[in-house]
Amino acid sequence: MRLHHKPPNILLITSDQQHYSALGVTNPRLKTPALDRLAAEGTRFTRAYCPNPVCSPARSSIITGLYPSMHGCWTIGVKLPEDVPTVGQTLSRHGYATGLVGKAHFQPLASTPESQSLETQPTLRDLDFWRRFGGPWYGFDRVEVCRNHADESHAGQHYAIWLEEQGLANWREYFRPWPPDSSLPQRRHTWELPEELHYNRWIAERSISFINRVCATEAPFFLWASFPDPHPPYLVPEPWASMYDPADMEPGAVVPGEHDRNPPHFQKTQQARPDFSMYRETPFGNHGFQSHLHERASLQRDMAVYYGMTSFMDQEIGRILQRLDELGVAADTLVVFTTDHGHFLGQHGLIAKGAFHYEDMVRLPFLARYPGQVPAGRVTAALQSTVDLSPTFLGAAGLPVPGVMQGLDQLPVWRGDAPAVRDHVIVENRHQPTKVHLRTYIDSRYKITVYRDQPYGELFDLEEDPQEVRNLWDEPASAELKSRLLHAFVDAELKREPTRMPRIAGA
Repeated sequence: MRLHHKPPNILLITSDQQHYSALGVTNPRLKTPALDRLAAEGTRFTRAYCPNPVCSPARSSIITGLYPSMHGCWTIGVKLPEDVPTVGQTLSRHGYATGLVGKAHFQPLASTPESQSLETQPTLRDLDFWRRFGGPWYGFDRVEVCRNHADESHAGQHYAIWLEEQGLANWREYFRPWPPDSSLPQRRHTWELPEELHYNRWIAERSISFINRVCATEAPFFLWASFPDPHPPYLVPEPWASMYDPADMEPGAVVPGEHDRNPPHFQKTQQARPDFSMYRETPFGNHGFQSHLHERASLQRDMAVYYGMTSFMDQEIGRILQRLDELGVAADTLVVFTTDHGHFLGQHGLIAKGAFHYEDMVRLPFLARYPGQVPAGRVTAALQSTVDLSPTFLGAAGLPVPGVMQGLDQLPVWRGDAPAVRDHVIVENRHQPTKVHLRTYIDSRYKITVYRDQPYGELFDLEEDPQEVRNLWDEPASAELKSRLLHAFVDAELKREPTRMPRIAGA
């Protein structure tokens, strides 16, 4: 391995809600040359998972190294407390220039005196505020952010400032209005916004600008380039909207009878007018708790646009990687690509996301490149969790991992010096205070999910049943396996308790 005499630059690139199979290197239907290049020049991890399959908790875990139950942002609509230590703060104290460009989603779309949020209306569209505010924020010295997916009404912030700088004074016409107007028709699939004014281009340009600025100094950088796509709505400019033929798409489908053994909320998704009221204990609804019945042709059209969104994002990722080459810093930069959580495209009869801990929802695409340090062209099934990103970045920078962090330093695995540092991952999900509260334990072969206050659960053998269509939870023949996994689950909960302060005396 080549020795590095200075801390590496760290470039984290993420998408939003990307299925683990949505990589060209493993999916011949999809074109992602930039991500394929990262896979060829680095290591691809086939068993990477999120610590929570919802945006805000997962993203907060990335920057804190803590699970949502510890960092406090336990679901969307909940603010990540600003006093929680982050990896950016540590790196900044040790000479790194830190930046975030793109989607943050650390704060909710509402603000109260007790929980003040910058990511809410009318602040989102108060461009004078965003001209004044660029950090520091959550450990990032410099932030340039956007909150919208496609044409959502949450457009604004630094992205809208850039749109005006590009001459698009009427940018609001390309987005849903604020306050919302439900009488207006929804845009479907093809967005009239020009490709060159899309936030993908803005994220690439501003990321490159950050890299240019820091590379002109002696400081290393930590940059998170955070793309909001391919998260729905399924909407993208041409030529990407028609890049893929819907007839070529193969969405997933429910296997008849597969939900008969599953908890009741799975079965309800296959009803035309399901009643999910028993799961709602706050004024706010639950992602995925509705009918998931869709025509196959509709799924194919959505999937084609989802792929187009992914390929457009990949093009802009390629521009960022090219700039590293042009500046001669690619060899000194650890690049990681992943997403916050997965996505359903018909698998198990489901769409988008929800409290359904199938691999489609909790498993992630995950690539790491660091020339001379991370082996090129390698593929490994070593378990990864994005709660490990902060500790691993600190390890790469030669810094100790603080005891408060629950994630593990994966650098020995990434370098190929150790086969694994994990024998399990845990996925949390607390979407309601008590009524939608579940956790999943996954090891190299099995997956078990428990629900708060409920007798039901899930148990899948990922080796014998990789499609997860046979829930073994209630099968008498699996009772001993279930008991063993539940014991391992409790043991894992004990192991992940953080140790913020060491014991230094007898009393």
